[in-house]
Amino acid sequence: MAPAYDVVVIGAGPAGYVAAIRGSQLGMKVALVEKTWLGGVCLNVGCIPSKALLRNAELVYVLRHKAKTFGLRFEGFQADYAQAVKRSRKVAQRLTKGVAFLMRKNDVEVHMGTGRILAVGQVQVTPQEGEPYVLETRHIVVATGARPIMLPGVEADGERVLTYKEAILQERLPERPIIIGGGPIGVEFATIWHAYGAQVTVVEMMPHLLPMEDPDLGKALGRSLEKRKIRVLTGHKVTGVEAGQQGVRVRAEGPKGEVTLEGDQVLVAIGFRPNTQDLGLEDVGVRLTPRGAIEIDERMATNVPGIWAIGDVTGKLMLAHVGSAQGIRCMEAIAGREIDPLDYAFMPRAVYSHPQVAAFGLTEPQARERGYRVKTAQFPFQAIGKALALDEYEGWAKLVIDETYGEILGAHLIGPEVTELLPELTLARMMELTAEEIARNVHAHPTLSEILAEVAHAVLGEPIHI
Repeated sequence: MAPAYDVVVIGAGPAGYVAAIRGSQLGMKVALVEKTWLGGVCLNVGCIPSKALLRNAELVYVLRHKAKTFGLRFEGFQADYAQAVKRSRKVAQRLTKGVAFLMRKNDVEVHMGTGRILAVGQVQVTPQEGEPYVLETRHIVVATGARPIMLPGVEADGERVLTYKEAILQERLPERPIIIGGGPIGVEFATIWHAYGAQVTVVEMMPHLLPMEDPDLGKALGRSLEKRKIRVLTGHKVTGVEAGQQGVRVRAEGPKGEVTLEGDQVLVAIGFRPNTQDLGLEDVGVRLTPRGAIEIDERMATNVPGIWAIGDVTGKLMLAHVGSAQGIRCMEAIAGREIDPLDYAFMPRAVYSHPQVAAFGLTEPQARERGYRVKTAQFPFQAIGKALALDEYEGWAKLVIDETYGEILGAHLIGPEVTELLPELTLARMMELTAEEIARNVHAHPTLSEILAEVAHAVLGEPIHI
């Protein structure tokens, strides 16, 4: 008897639900198993609601700190943080309803419950209510995401010690939050809470914020946050967290010795660990990496035929759009199509702090380590007319190229809406265009995207507006 499904996907985040849609488009019978939310962390308590909060924070910051600049005058301005959170929940709910619609539209069967691999070709679903049952399938795709890493001996209680989930759902605005971790989540919450009046401290173990990015970006963002009166402690390793009824105390060891920080809440944002536990992976022999991620090849296949993995659970690059790209390629591979491998170093990366940060490709140090003849240039937003008109001219764009052949190796931007400028650069890289071709591409004036042409001219040694 043939299995009921061609593919069963475990996990309905941006990797899993996109894979399910693509599988259905390719003519396969697909089931999607999800224990909590359609849309996963990203749509429900991650990427989307956080951007709604950041939009609120942007408006509040402008009205509080730039009203005079724009000729605005009012009395008794108030910013309701609880209402901002409520709006973010409505945005998230709208999108998750959209995912449910897409599942129906594409004839994907949704099974709400906990998925576990019993054997190759068998997935057990345990609903919150009712008895477990088994789905028979030709292929299994694991897309179970990742969970926050906590400091040793520290547990989130939802009151004093938070992960991103508790932080994004609480309607209470912390007065003196301490954020442990200066990565994307840490600096985004710092931006949100500070705009609403919180006294924020960010503690980062590495020498600069955004330690996975070009050092120039992290240093520039640190200076910008400090200018806004956000306290930034880089090069500080947290050695202890104490939570009590009156607040929290965080101890950290820095270049000048130990410091003790006191606040009302602490957000731990130091990274994520793949969700590979209790899936039955060991029972069927799926191989894991030393960091606990599922090991895959360029087709997203594991070492066990018929079992595949996509998204954060693979530990490749824990970003929603990377998971979606993996999901599409995985289903195409299952359908027997040739796929173009993903180069994870050149995936776009976006941070929605204020100012925003965007990057792709190699940092300048990484390019030099790989032996390239590196040439770089920076161009400031201060010389971009649209940025001046917006009164958002802090930051710059940096281009990294190989001097020998003109190959674009990476780009690193900080400034207004720079996350929207990445597609031109990543497409240029994919189509093997050079900086000269970006420079010759006519950019509309006045736009923020003009900075891409300007920095391309600059890296060629022919800057126009500076």
